[in-house]
Amino acid sequence: MQIDFKIIHLKKKFPLRISRGVRDGQYNLFVSVADGEHIGWGETSPGISEGAETAEEAQKHLEDFLKTCPDTTSPIAVYDAALESKVAPCALAALDMALWDVLAKKAKLPMYQLLGFKKPAKPTSITLGIMSPEEARQRLPLLLDKTGISTLKVKLGSNEGIEADKAMYAEVLEYGNKHPLSIRVDANGGWDVDDAKKMMKWLADRQCQYVEQPLEEGQEDGLSYLFKNRPLPIYVDESCRFAPDIPKWAHMVDGVNMKLMKCGGITGALRIISTANAFGLKTMIGCMGESSISIAAGAAVSGALDHIDLDSHLNLNPDPCEGAPLVGGITMPLDRPGHGGRFKPTT
Repeated sequence: MQIDFKIIHLKKKFPLRISRGVRDGQYNLFVSVADGEHIGWGETSPGISEGAETAEEAQKHLEDFLKTCPDTTSPIAVYDAALESKVAPCALAALDMALWDVLAKKAKLPMYQLLGFKKPAKPTSITLGIMSPEEARQRLPLLLDKTGISTLKVKLGSNEGIEADKAMYAEVLEYGNKHPLSIRVDANGGWDVDDAKKMMKWLADRQCQYVEQPLEEGQEDGLSYLFKNRPLPIYVDESCRFAPDIPKWAHMVDGVNMKLMKCGGITGALRIISTANAFGLKTMIGCMGESSISIAAGAAVSGALDHIDLDSHLNLNPDPCEGAPLVGGITMPLDRPGHGGRFKPTT
């Protein structure tokens, strides 16, 4: 296998603010794997909590690992060896999805078919970052009008406190009074237990479907207090990185959110799906600052999931890649061999 790397800056149309900070773009690492006949593509959106703070650091992880990895034909074997070697999950994700891409192309199948999944039927949500009510009033039409998307993920957990969260959410409701809208909330660990209890009760009366990551990673003991008599379903995100994390929290949550950058790619996602199903939990998939290459890989598994949040490519200016089109509000995998993601011909 010939494995190559390139680093590209991805600029966002709109900066994204969450409880931990704001980002208007980043450098992503793209990985190509060639077997002489097919080329597979993968992508890393780096992050310090995903093991590599920069694209260069992610590339170094992979270069060092590949010096010791004699066989790169099996994605599962490579995945296990890379985890053993402490490769950053976000770096591993790029290599893993590229290897699965090659495998599906060799089989002449779309990846979702190779994995035994149907095409997704659930719409993707689009994300509204933390902002003032005035900003939200201006941003909502830009995000939702004429896109075919009617599902919104609202980021809360403002550093200004829950009153600021309520004010922003109220603006979302005002927009929803005029347009059909499904709403879910992601606090990104921005609340303590008391605020989470107050906000979950308040949100339950205001059309919210569920709350994601109400408490900060490392504060999971507090989930037991929220779970009892909860007014809304609770999903964990940062608290669930790999399949072995699920049994620790399964009795305190309703579902888990996987991200390819957290779990190390398609192989990790498959294991999370199986484990979550075994514990009777709901599943969803999210994303970070990824282009259509990584989003296409995520879309390949999304037909097996309950909720979809694959929208980061829609917020790029421009997206240098293609392969994850929006079809009737659904981030849809393509019917071509592989996961379908690739660089646009002009890139």
